[in-house]
Amino acid sequence: MQTQRAISADSHIVEPPNCYVDFIDPKYRDIAPRIEHHDGRDRYVIEGMKRSVPLAFIDGAGMTPSERQQTVRSKTFADVRPGAYDPKARAADMDRDGIAAEIIYASLGMVLYAHPDMAYRDACMKAYNRWLESFCGGLPGRLFGLAQTSVTSVDAAIDDFRRAKEKGFVGMMMAGDPVHEDYDHPDYDALWECAVDLDMPLCFHILTAKRGTMEMAFKAERGHHLNAFMGIIRAIQDIVGLFTLGGVFERHPKLKLVCAEADAGWLPHYMYRMDHAASTFADDGMVPGLNKLPSDYIKQNVWATFQDDWVAFKTIDLMNHKRLLWANDFPHSDSTWPKSQELLAEHAGSLTAQQRHDILRGNVIDLFNLPPVE
Repeated sequence: MQTQRAISADSHIVEPPNCYVDFIDPKYRDIAPRIEHHDGRDRYVIEGMKRSVPLAFIDGAGMTPSERQQTVRSKTFADVRPGAYDPKARAADMDRDGIAAEIIYASLGMVLYAHPDMAYRDACMKAYNRWLESFCGGLPGRLFGLAQTSVTSVDAAIDDFRRAKEKGFVGMMMAGDPVHEDYDHPDYDALWECAVDLDMPLCFHILTAKRGTMEMAFKAERGHHLNAFMGIIRAIQDIVGLFTLGGVFERHPKLKLVCAEADAGWLPHYMYRMDHAASTFADDGMVPGLNKLPSDYIKQNVWATFQDDWVAFKTIDLMNHKRLLWANDFPHSDSTWPKSQELLAEHAGSLTAQQRHDILRGNVIDLFNLPPVE
């Protein structure tokens, strides 16, 4: 099989100073998220939120831990790599890492999912979508954007999905927690029908749910502060369990759910444990309302992105490899850039040519219905 460049299923941007100020509803322009300079560094300040976001947190690819810690104290927007916000400069960064195309997720937009004012959050996400359209349009065929929706209501979210499809976005970043009930409630069936009709995957990224906010990523409930990092993926696991056991996939068998940046090596045990739980619930191991084992739904309806999770490659026979999506997470601090190819040569060395093609390229093309990518 001919070797082709990888496609990153989860990459990001650094929202530039004008992202919200210039693209937001004029009603919110004076209080739109903006970059301010304090104590020798630039930070994104968000009206109504206590924690500001240092630029170094979302632009740390290719740095050692000590280098990142140093930049946290002094980084300004002028220090941010241009490829993080300029599509023309992005091409060179992608070429350096051997990347053919990228699926683009928000960065500051993840923090905004925790904003308590739903109208403000909604206005910010609509502004981001307008900016992202121009960003992806600057490098067509290589940058594919995911719109954001705040899910203020089912009807509003349906409008967001339809608008995103019209604008050429390939999927939707979802709020980890809805305002009304929870996502397994029948009231959301109309939204899931819309997502299926438009063939727009639901994309749940880490740090976008109440149980896994940016605040929680830095402060452990118990022990060492790194214990907080260990808990980030739990909110994603909750969402998978919610959709699976709540019968969402049973009612909407063609619905596509993406777990972004939560790794994948945990999935085999997670599926086993859910099936085991079902077996203790009923004699036949079938959860009422479901016609299959929980693991069967996960293998069919759930995709997972990961960067340097070598465990995922080692346990590939325990998963549906057609649902695995490799990513480089550029330009974040957890990124494999610019050494993705060296890492993949080591971690993916045991894969067959077909498996390697699928995980590094084919699966993301099929999932998001991408046009031919060189």
